[in-house]
Amino acid sequence: MEKRWVLKKKGDSKIIAHLQQALNIDIHLANLLAQRGICTFDEAKSFFRPQLSDLHDPFLMKDMDLAIQRIDTAIQKQEKILVYGDYDVDGTSAVALVYSFLKEVYENIDFYIPDRYSEGYGISYKSIDFAEENNFSLIIALDCGIKATEHIAYAKAKKIDFIIGDHHRPGDVLPDAVAVLDPKRLDSTYPYDELSGCGIGFKIVQAYAQKNKIPFSEIEKYLDLVAISIAADIVPITGENRILAFYGLKLINSNPRPGIEAVLRYSNVCKNELYTVENELFFKRGLTINDLVFLISPRINAAGRIESGRSSVELLICKDLEAAMVFGELINNNNTERKSLDATATQQALEFIKTDHFLLNSKSTVIFNPEWHKGVVGIVASRLTEEYYRPTIVLTESNGFITGSARSVKDFDIYDAIEACSHLLEHFGGHKYAAGLSLKPENLDAFRSEFEAVVSAGITLEMQTPEIEIDDSIQLKDINTKFYSILKQFAPFGPGNMSPVFQTDNVKDAGYSRIVGNNHIKLSVISPDVASYPISGIAFQQGEYFDAIQKGFPFSISYHIEENEWNGKTSLQLNVKDIRFE
Repeated sequence: MEKRWVLKKKGDSKIIAHLQQALNIDIHLANLLAQRGICTFDEAKSFFRPQLSDLHDPFLMKDMDLAIQRIDTAIQKQEKILVYGDYDVDGTSAVALVYSFLKEVYENIDFYIPDRYSEGYGISYKSIDFAEENNFSLIIALDCGIKATEHIAYAKAKKIDFIIGDHHRPGDVLPDAVAVLDPKRLDSTYPYDELSGCGIGFKIVQAYAQKNKIPFSEIEKYLDLVAISIAADIVPITGENRILAFYGLKLINSNPRPGIEAVLRYSNVCKNELYTVENELFFKRGLTINDLVFLISPRINAAGRIESGRSSVELLICKDLEAAMVFGELINNNNTERKSLDATATQQALEFIKTDHFLLNSKSTVIFNPEWHKGVVGIVASRLTEEYYRPTIVLTESNGFITGSARSVKDFDIYDAIEACSHLLEHFGGHKYAAGLSLKPENLDAFRSEFEAVVSAGITLEMQTPEIEIDDSIQLKDINTKFYSILKQFAPFGPGNMSPVFQTDNVKDAGYSRIVGNNHIKLSVISPDVASYPISGIAFQQGEYFDAIQKGFPFSISYHIEENEWNGKTSLQLNVKDIRFE
């Protein structure tokens, strides 16, 4: 599929010059900082060296004082507290965090993860009945609940209070809970509104610790869970999230909790670089946000997709490795089954689209199969979006309803598109690029037609073409170990701070490029017009360009810079995203 190359606007020239001189760095690195809104030495220092002291006061969040007051009251009166969360990574990590912390200060507490199949997403009536039957009078709901007005009213009638800690977009009316913690509230004045659900959970813990004179150092051990949620929920790694992700990753790489260690071992991520801190041995791994997304998150998610998200929480709250390995094996098996179901459903969906004239010529994809496993429809939606690059909804049948997940393309707000069709839905929620929904079977055809009309009216030709956003155009001679050592400090990378993509024009084969593996090109390129040494690169799934490259035609490349380790030697290489001929 052809891709659009879009070169970002350069930063302000005066700011670039100032940063280049103040930091003694390459002009292109100074430009990357300016593009990220960094203008001064102090701002650059905060960016490169995030500080936990720069986290916002949790009591700036609306209703936080009410939430902590209610938790304090529950503890003083020996009420039973139930920590509730969604069955995905963000929800289960949030529950593990808040439950683990409160369990250290209060015994009369339990947690609840709804069943994906019998209860569905969000707060369920079944869970409220469970709370009533077991004498829970306070429920702390995390990563869900912002639209659960009827459920909260149902609970209130049973004299069960709710504290809602959510990060999804609220509806027109907020639930009548004791406290509604959501920076996306229209009346919110909290300085940062992109926290994950687990991030909201951490702010609750931070606030409780602050109010009750518990040192911050006592809650730092939960930052690994926040980092995993940030990666899994694909929230921007900017502002407060950048600080949380930075320290959470540091913890995962140095001293992971037993549950995460178990997941890493089942992911075949070996320990390395043994070192000592205060006479205690640790192993350092070089895990990145990308590794959390592709190695850890799918396994934690798999429990909720295949069996029960409760297993994920049990894994994350384990205090010893032996017990964690038992849950780790269960979750790893769930993940193996999930991959099989995902592959089968994806193949069936692709085959169906190829034979459906209407779908092939639509601006959107809405596809339904009652046999597909509910736990993998979100993954299938992502796969179809990659293949056809258009807003996609994949649906299956569950408990008499049609339910599923939606994924979008850059700049198209799928939440708004679904909301425009909400009169045909029973429930929906989510974000700009990912959402969930359910509807009655008799409304499927009308929804498919109306959704296609909404997408057709709002999507542009540019949105239908995958985009490669290029941070800067540089020469191969600019790439050296000093350049890369500073570039690495821009991490952790993710939405809002993506790994920089560079463009270099008029490069040629240095004579050593070859085809490797399954249609990949192992490149060796030089810049004939600018004196440079050959530099190696890898272009995955781009073998169709090899003949022209081998013939010596000049071409342009867009790429990330990365380290390649081979036979004990580390060198820089280009991870080539796309190739264009002059």
